[in-house]
Formats: sequence, C-alpha cells, structure tokens
Amino acid sequence: MDFQFTEEQQLIRQMARDFAQAVVAPTAGERDREHRFPVEEFRQAAELGFAGMLVPEKYGGSELGTLGQCIVVEEISAACASMGVTISVHNGLCSGPLVRFGTDEQKQKWLPKLASGEVLGAYALSEANAGSDAAALTCKATPDGDGWVLNGAKLWITSGSHANMIIVFARAPEGISAFLVDTKSEGFSVGKVEEKVGIRSSSTVEIMLDKVKVGAECLLGDVGQGLKIAFNTLDGGRIGIAAQALGITQACLDASIKYANEREQFGRPLGSFQAIQWKLAQMSSELEAARLLTHKAAFLRDAGEPHTRIAAQAKLIASTLSNRSADEAVQIHGGAGYTTEFPVERYFRDARITEIYEGTTEVQNIVIARDLLG
Repeated sequence: MDFQFTEEQQLIRQMARDFAQAVVAPTAGERDREHRFPVEEFRQAAELGFAGMLVPEKYGGSELGTLGQCIVVEEISAACASMGVTISVHNGLCSGPLVRFGTDEQKQKWLPKLASGEVLGAYALSEANAGSDAAALTCKATPDGDGWVLNGAKLWITSGSHANMIIVFARAPEGISAFLVDTKSEGFSVGKVEEKVGIRSSSTVEIMLDKVKVGAECLLGDVGQGLKIAFNTLDGGRIGIAAQALGITQACLDASIKYANEREQFGRPLGSFQAIQWKLAQMSSELEAARLLTHKAAFLRDAGEPHTRIAAQAKLIASTLSNRSADEAVQIHGGAGYTTEFPVERYFRDARITEIYEGTTEVQNIVIARDLLG
C-alpha cells in the first residue's frame, strides 16, 4: 500500500492550506460571531477549483475525487469548520449524487455551474420527524402531468438559505424519490433559521415546499430510487465530515502546541510538564490513525469498492476524536481557553456537531454492527 500522496495531491494540499490560512482563517472568528455565511470565501474557493472536486473535467470540474476532496476539506476546516462543511456539502451531497445518478441533460445543465461556484448546492433529506430514520419522511411528490408537485417541509438544511439548487427527497406513490429543485421555483421558501452552538458561519435552515412544480427532467434517478441515492450519498458525506473533524483536531493540536510553548507556569513552559506532553502525544497519535482511516475510506469510494462500513468507521472515529481534542485543547489553555480570546472555544463548539450530522455516532455504530453481523 502506498502511503504517499501523488505530486498532484501534494500540490492540492499546499494550495488548500495556503488558501485556508490566507483567506479563510482571518475572517473565521468574525463570521462566527456575526453568523455570516462565507459568500466571498466560497467564491474564491471556487476559483481554485474547490467547488467542482467531484465533477468531471468535461463539465468544468477539477475532478479531484473523494480523496482530493478530503485533503481540501481538512485544510479548510482547520481554519474554519463552517467553511469546511459548506464545501463538503456542495461537493459531496449535491454535485456527487448528480455525477453518479444524473442524466446527461441534468449534468450538462447543473454541473458546470456547480463547478464554477455560480450555483451553490444543498441536500434536503431530514424532516422534523425523519432525522436518523430517513425512511419516515412525509414530504410528498404528487404526479402532475409530465411532472411533479412537491409539498412539505425539510429541516436542518445546510446552506439552505443561500443555495441555488437543492436535491430534495420526497415520497412519491411509488416510493421515496429525489428531485433537483431550483430555489427560485414558485412555492419554495426558507423557514426557520436555526440559532446554533457552533458552525455559526454555516447556515442551517428549514425549507418550505408549497405546491412547488418541477418537471419530469428534475427527477434524479428513477422513481422510488430515493433512499438508494440518499444512502449512497451519505456514504460519501460521512467521509467529508470525517475530513472536517480531522481539520478541527489539527487546529486543536496546533493551538495547543503553540500555547504550551508560550505559556509559562512555575517558571517554565507549560509544555515541559509531562501531563501536557501526554495530552499532545495522544492527540497527535490518534489524529494520524483517524486520518489514515478516512483516507482509506475515500480511496475505496474512488475505486468503486464497498465502503459503507469503513466510511461509518472513519466518521465515528474522526468525530469522537475531534470532540476529545477540543476538550483537551480548552483544558490545556485553562481559563484562557474558556474565553473568546483564543480560538479553541470555537473549535470546542464546532466539534460537537460532527457527532450528529451525516448520521449520529449511534447511527454509525448501527451501520458498522449490521455490516459485521451480516
């Protein structure tokens, strides 16, 4: 097994790291405080090809694959987890399923705009009573001539207030189906805007569908194929969130090392105390392990190999690690870590959601156990 990035992947990582530190990091704290969506930052990311990482080159994408996306999302998330999830959802949950399940006409219409960043994509599966139990959704798709009429509400939609196109899952007479919905459609509206503990520069909203008419050409895949599309997409989405969690952990480690070297207690650097050294050693070791697991999941997805279990494992391990690391980072900073003077309090708040969205920690355990037990 080759553990080395290709030359192209190394260049991508450096480009993403430079962009994250020069463009994303300087505005991260301010955007978090103001709950401001990273509009300008996303535009600049798109110019670097980061909006079309799963899109084939013939449609204007950079075609970096899932592993390339992981590399970019981790670097960006180390600077700002809100920006990281915006990039992850746009690529993995919107462009990704369109590439896998879309018709040639759908790809030609949407992929070039998604890849250029002209269109921001989102994904609408969850509802008030259909979170982990996605099959319980009640949003309806009623046949209407050659098209469909969508009615219902979707909850917890990342980027929903800024998206131009959303993949919406609704229950048709033949079963749950997926639809490409232009947010300019009559009857589409944004409902409640969630006030969140973390990732506050990412918008999370309710969307309302009141007799939204979509043509037959807006059906993604076949009628009744919605859950297949949703679960395949979530396999990739979990890898994206694992990468986001890796970025948060790396940020916690970097901040903790810096503080341990600069802060003095009892006449010597904080980092000279074994208690602090062991915290840093554990954080670093577990980060390397989680990164390898996440990259393996990405590699398998790119290769077209079965990866549902390992994607769940990567998400499980990386997300729980990010929460432990954020907790340790605050502890290492002591009282200062509990203030807004240092960014570790933001990492602490941002990390918490990684164990909830794209499938909770409990759901990941269910997915893994079912695969093991057959």
